Amino acid sequence: MKNWLGKSLKHKLSLLIIMATLIPLLFLGLFSYKMAEGFTEEKAKTSGMNTLRQLEVYLDTMVKDVENMSLFLIGHNGVQIYLKSPENDFVQQTTIINFLNNLAFSKDYIANIIIEPLGSKPPISHKSIVGSDFTDITKTYPDYYQQHPKWWSSVHRQWSFDGVRKVITLARPIRSTDKFKLIGKEQINLDQAIIAHQIRLSSLEKDGFVLLLDERNRIIAGPAAFETNVPLSAYYPDMGAFTGSSGYLDYGEGSGKKSIIYKSMSSVNWKLVGIIPSQEYRSQNRYFLILTAVAVFVSLLFVIIFVLFLIQKITKPLSVLTNFLKNSSPEEPLPALPVKSIDEVGQLIVSYNRLSSRIVKLTDEVKRNESLKKEADMQALQIQINPHFLYNTLSSIHWLALMNKDAKIAEMVGSLSDFLRFSLNNGQEYCSVEQEMVHVKNYVSIQSIRYPDKFEFQVHMGSGVEGNYMLKLLLQPLVENAMLHGILKRDGRGKISIDVSYDEHGLQFRVQDDGLGITPERLEWLQAQLAEHPTHEKDPSVSGGYGLRNVHNRLVLHYGRDAGLRIHSIEGEGTQILFTIPSQGA
Repeated sequence: MKNWLGKSLKHKLSLLIIMATLIPLLFLGLFSYKMAEGFTEEKAKTSGMNTLRQLEVYLDTMVKDVENMSLFLIGHNGVQIYLKSPENDFVQQTTIINFLNNLAFSKDYIANIIIEPLGSKPPISHKSIVGSDFTDITKTYPDYYQQHPKWWSSVHRQWSFDGVRKVITLARPIRSTDKFKLIGKEQINLDQAIIAHQIRLSSLEKDGFVLLLDERNRIIAGPAAFETNVPLSAYYPDMGAFTGSSGYLDYGEGSGKKSIIYKSMSSVNWKLVGIIPSQEYRSQNRYFLILTAVAVFVSLLFVIIFVLFLIQKITKPLSVLTNFLKNSSPEEPLPALPVKSIDEVGQLIVSYNRLSSRIVKLTDEVKRNESLKKEADMQALQIQINPHFLYNTLSSIHWLALMNKDAKIAEMVGSLSDFLRFSLNNGQEYCSVEQEMVHVKNYVSIQSIRYPDKFEFQVHMGSGVEGNYMLKLLLQPLVENAMLHGILKRDGRGKISIDVSYDEHGLQFRVQDDGLGITPERLEWLQAQLAEHPTHEKDPSVSGGYGLRNVHNRLVLHYGRDAGLRIHSIEGEGTQILFTIPSQGA
């Protein structure tokens, strides 16, 4: 694989572009699938919640109708008279039974209506009751009806001549309308089969289903596999609590995961719970997953074909040029290649043609320069001889001055000779701090003879800094700048000082004078010049500040930007120039 990539630019470009296209395509397909999966789940939950709302409307209508009917029965004159009468009146019973039949005639969800008098009189119902599992709430909580006007029972069985059926009972106490005294009870029984049938018709997402729960989360109605009066936790243990009037829950993991939607009914303390297996709406995403995979595969196939065609188109001229250069003889001139396009590859061939022409010209130029080599060698030798001639001459002048007992001339010539010898330094770029200080003192010695009593020069060096190495000829231009532009232009005697110390950052240098200082405009201009990237000075005399910029550029080029000059000056008070030699450069 490495050799396959390393030998061909076409292979590298093809693989790079295909990978650069494949990865976004795969991520786009995965993102699209995840988005579709989320939308499908959200759609299933929204649709399920709408189904629960429709069921709630149906059940609310039924419950309110039954509750209104119970209130109507309580206030019915015939019912009141029968319950208040101490004796059993067969005519009244018949009248009430006919009345109950008329009430329940058009309502198939009413299984039976029972009026139960107090005392020994038998209960009245429009259907004869053989037996019942009904137990009134007062058996457990005798004072229940003192605090509540009605009670909805759990699902229980009731036997009649029509057979056995499951019912849900609305029970109410009946009080007299004149003295509000308890005179009996009423029961309106709802046919659980009718409610269960309506619940089962409201299916959710294929295998999804709806359950109706009472206030204790026991099952009132649902699919045939779910037993009534059994808590929901028996089928789905560890299910989270139903908080709020409606909401969503997730139950289980993996293929057994289910989405739970629930809604509380406003008219009675029941809940509608929808259970949707996640596998149902995930199966709907398989089609989209296959469609996405096909789209990604087709797009990738198209990209591969297009990329291979494009790369072949681009790299073919380069391959021709590579083969030509590989097979060409270095002893023969390179012929020109035809240019067939104006793109980057075409421009490369144009540049190759220009280069081949330039090579021919350079070959001729090299031949001409060979004839000048000896002359250049002679000039280089002369350059090496001149400094020694200058040293010898200055030495002779020094001894003549001593012989004539002229100490000033001897001192000045000696300092000048040492100054020039250090400047050349046999071509060495670096020196010790001590050597740099000796060089500066030679320069100061010469200037003190020229300008007697014009300035005072001081050097302060920290312990152990003398042996550290630094780039040479850094301090003398700064001292010269302080002397010429600061001290000599002021009245009276001035002071120039050099401080050298060592800290964790390296050698710290400071050259300070108490001369005229620099005007704010000039200082701003100098700092701007020092902030620029080092360049070759075409005409140093035009803009001034050449010595400072030269030292700054050398520091930056050898030690980095942080080593450059830092200038602080106040007009009329003096100037301070600082720079740093980093530890690694020392």
